[in-house]
Amino acid sequence: MKLKIADSFNKELSSDANLDNTRRKVFGAMYSYVKPKRPLSPELIHVSPEMCENIGIHKEEVDSQAFLNVFSGSELYKETQPYAMAYAGHQFGNWAGQLGDGRAINLFEVQHNKKRWAIQLKGAGETPYSRQGDGLAVLRSSVREYLCSEAMHHLGVPTTRALSLMLSGDEVLRDMLYNGNAAYEKGAIVCRVAPSFIRFGNFELFASRNDTENLKKLTDYTIKHFYPELGAPSKEVYIQFFKAVADKTLDMIIHWQRVGFVHGVMNTDNMSILGQTIDYGPYGWLEGFDFGWTPNTTDREHKRYRYGNQPNIGLWNLLQLANALYALVDEAEPFETILNQYQKDFEEAFLNMMRSKLGLDFKKEGDQKLVEDLEDCLLLSETDMTIFYRLLSNFEKGKVENSLEIVKQAFYNPEEIQGKKEEKWNDWIIDYDKRLKLEEATDQQRQIKMNAVNPKYVLRNYMAQLAIDDANEGKYGLIDDLFQMLKNPYSNQPKYEKWFAKRPEWARHKAGCSMLSCSS
Repeated sequence: MKLKIADSFNKELSSDANLDNTRRKVFGAMYSYVKPKRPLSPELIHVSPEMCENIGIHKEEVDSQAFLNVFSGSELYKETQPYAMAYAGHQFGNWAGQLGDGRAINLFEVQHNKKRWAIQLKGAGETPYSRQGDGLAVLRSSVREYLCSEAMHHLGVPTTRALSLMLSGDEVLRDMLYNGNAAYEKGAIVCRVAPSFIRFGNFELFASRNDTENLKKLTDYTIKHFYPELGAPSKEVYIQFFKAVADKTLDMIIHWQRVGFVHGVMNTDNMSILGQTIDYGPYGWLEGFDFGWTPNTTDREHKRYRYGNQPNIGLWNLLQLANALYALVDEAEPFETILNQYQKDFEEAFLNMMRSKLGLDFKKEGDQKLVEDLEDCLLLSETDMTIFYRLLSNFEKGKVENSLEIVKQAFYNPEEIQGKKEEKWNDWIIDYDKRLKLEEATDQQRQIKMNAVNPKYVLRNYMAQLAIDDANEGKYGLIDDLFQMLKNPYSNQPKYEKWFAKRPEWARHKAGCSMLSCSS
């Protein structure tokens, strides 16, 4: 197995002089060298052929001992030095100080087909940043991350990727719901892949310590490798850099809202500087449409990271990044202008996104009200967001009578849609029909466009849980089935039709299917 190693982060930036793998505060360094823990008996469960190809691994090499050894952390790839990143962050709105890669170890960077990829193992053992943790991961959380990161990519959502999923052979003690019921579970390791794993929190760490020298080095490095179009670093370029990050963050969150994805833990240390979805913990897709839903048990009371608040949290997190970068610019106004623009841009981008979900090509006065009225209708009774928008594409202009039947499958309790609720729905359908008649596209053309942005299949939590339950029994077929299905989420796939369905009642309150913890 030959990889084109192109390490930059641990070659161009300052390292921790202390080589002991002990929990501690790390100052004046971007990372600490650390080796993965040798797993007891690693076993490959699944691999992404696409990601293998992306980093230059041939398919016949996947079954090799070398692949198993390197991507389980059993063996270091020649002439590489693994490390854990240092960063800080705000968690649930509160400053948490130094955090860092507590259970992630960066193996190396690869260059292939003119693209740079950072390769990272999650669950490969403790690091100086593990705090009270063991640096390991369990099978259930690893299955969820592996499947979701690849599913998000195929949905068109900016995201980190996954290369492989392995059992470690170790038993890992976890309290799944933080309720005092700890138990041993199967250990696992996910190989995560991204151009970079730099987060907002990397910049916050140095800003919080008034370490402007390292803050500048990190920012210059990030611009050089990931925003080279901005040119040589300067005050103006730092402002442009922040604007580029704000734009990418906004774009990512618009995609989240489009597909009904809720991240669950939008702390600043979980925000990629590249505007990619990162750190798949207690995430979930909306089952019933609900602005107030969060999948995170830790967030159950305040619902800071609820679906409807994700755009605001994106802005709040960008403000923290602006505060960190301020030391390089020494002017507040440029950052304030960009943050104000984010709010305006989001409103416009969100409305445009909603137009696409409704099959509207042109901008018309009244579109905002049409969208708001639809959201009011979706809240009248528990309604599956994914199924509703997918079925709405079957609507035919001019045929408003009994058109609610088209989307009936999306209602959890269709018998509730009567009286005033039915009246409200019918009023909206009449308004929607009038609006569609202003469009030039035929019903068929509109359906094709709507089905290209409204997925038929998403990774619902109960689906992931079924795959986890099977995997715990040594059966991995469902992981592969879901992996294959989610590669084409917008296509009608008759063999997977059973997954185009509402969440079953048994999953409504089942652990792993509704609320999840940060260890999930």
